Amino acid sequence: MSNQYDWVKSSYSGPDGGQCLEWAPEYASAHGVVPVRDSKNATGPILSLSPGAFAGLVAYAKQDR
Repeated sequence: MSNQYDWVKSSYSGPDGGQCLEWAPEYASAHGVVPVRDSKNATGPILSLSPGAFAGLVAYAKQDR
């Protein structure tokens, strides 16, 4: 799956390359499934999230903790 998509790094990822996620917006738009992966492990597992689950993940990431 990782070679089939144009991955985009999360805008919440810092410049230091810490805890980063990537997602494939073009695939999500075309198929209604949002692929998400760890940017530091491009050959690792890919989560396939529903748009609602992805929106929840983004909302959680935006929260002040």
